[in-house]
Amino acid sequence: MFSDKQKPMESFGGQPNRIEKNTVIKGDITSQADFRIDGKLEGNVKTSGKVVIGKDGLIKGKVECVNADIEGNFNGELYVSELLALKSSAKIEGTVNVSKLAVEPGATFNASCKMGKGLAPNANGASHKLQSNKINEPAKVS
Repeated sequence: MFSDKQKPMESFGGQPNRIEKNTVIKGDITSQADFRIDGKLEGNVKTSGKVVIGKDGLIKGKVECVNADIEGNFNGELYVSELLALKSSAKIEGTVNVSKLAVEPGATFNASCKMGKGLAPNANGASHKLQSNKINEPAKVS
């Protein structure tokens, strides 16, 4: 029905998105696809995919995602329903709600952290536990 050059818009829904180095965005992003941020984002990201913050990347705001890999900087509220992986160059400040956490030596993790399956923000922006009551104290890794 469609040629290679004409595809329905729905077929692009799963493509990963990139915010390149030297790009600054102010605003909120909602997507069903993965995101890689190598630039700077001041705002909120909500995706049913994975968020990657590259070594030169920065997000200031709230992020809701399934998985996240962070090499760069994050400041704000982070809600990861599965795995958050912090690379050795990562710098995290704020509030983190996560199911699983992996931290490489050298990462800076100055955040209040709640761990448990199914943590998600409620309408007031506070987190509520969907399945687990396991809570950890703030941690620092350096």
